[in-house]
Amino acid sequence: MQAAQQSWEFENAVTLIDPHRDALYKYDEETHKALSAQRPWSKDPHYFKSIRISAVALLKMVMHARSGGSLEVMGLMQGYVLPETFVVTDAFRLPVEGTETRVNAQDEANEYMVSYLQSCRDAGRMENAVGWYHSHPGYGCWLSGIDVTTQDMQQLGGPFVAVVVDPERTISAGKVDIGAFRTFPKDYTPPKGEGGSGAGEDDYQTVPLNKAEDFGAHASHYYSLEVSVFKSALDTEILSLLWNKYWVATLSQSPLFTTRDYGSKQMVDLSQKIKRATRGVESSASRGNLAQVKDPQLERVARDGQRIVSEEVKAGVYVHRRTDQHKGTTRGVIMNENAQSKDQSVNSSLRRDKSSSEP
Repeated sequence: MQAAQQSWEFENAVTLIDPHRDALYKYDEETHKALSAQRPWSKDPHYFKSIRISAVALLKMVMHARSGGSLEVMGLMQGYVLPETFVVTDAFRLPVEGTETRVNAQDEANEYMVSYLQSCRDAGRMENAVGWYHSHPGYGCWLSGIDVTTQDMQQLGGPFVAVVVDPERTISAGKVDIGAFRTFPKDYTPPKGEGGSGAGEDDYQTVPLNKAEDFGAHASHYYSLEVSVFKSALDTEILSLLWNKYWVATLSQSPLFTTRDYGSKQMVDLSQKIKRATRGVESSASRGNLAQVKDPQLERVARDGQRIVSEEVKAGVYVHRRTDQHKGTTRGVIMNENAQSKDQSVNSSLRRDKSSSEP
């Protein structure tokens, strides 16, 4: 159990901050007010460059996203801002209506948000809401047109960040698939190639065919932030409690089984992309354009296929490792029970010998 938790922390690069000071958990209201008064983000569209998320907040967001299944979920993140950085110390879910393509916050969610934050302040937790998160089940971390509009409105009230979690790819890859984004001002035109999900040549972003148009249409309206995860001495204890609580369910589920529907959808999407690429090649051939050396569409299809195979292999390796761990635990329990049974037999035999030797 401990090895699995350590593996999860390693895969997601969870770093331990100073256990004595836990500086990132100390909310300095004066510093926050001074930074808010200066408003440097209003002068520089790229002012915020990174976001640091506590391990407990990350685990809460992932579990919430996973509980929604194929439906999108939504929540808020609490924390504060430092120069060029968001610090997220906690997160909580919102009672919203979600579909497979969007999530809508109604009046009930707004009332719940205000009530929750006020309850936190009454309890001595003065961190503000610094961002919102929602899930993209199976289609990656980026902002849709609706997401961009929502983030634009949120940024009008001050520094705010949008976080997207893909629960399907998280389970399939064994690592949290997460992205953090800020939108550009309306009067700002980013240079060509700037913005979007941050996926360059070496970090290809796979998007389902039915989402490709939405992905490309708004990619220049926002930019991504670097995401890092931290934990404190207190976080370590809370994380262990959360891990112990959900470990049984985690152990009893195989990634190959839980992501079966996701894998099937990926294969169907890949087949549709292959058909589209084939039609493109046939169209080029019919026009006599046979000198084309490199087809970007075919290259993207090949990358998508490689990613699907890679995720399936990783899931199989993960299942094999976890089975070995489980067998080792079971073997230890059986050996312990056999030893106890043997000790009991020896003790019973000694008692019988002693009773027979007495007059």
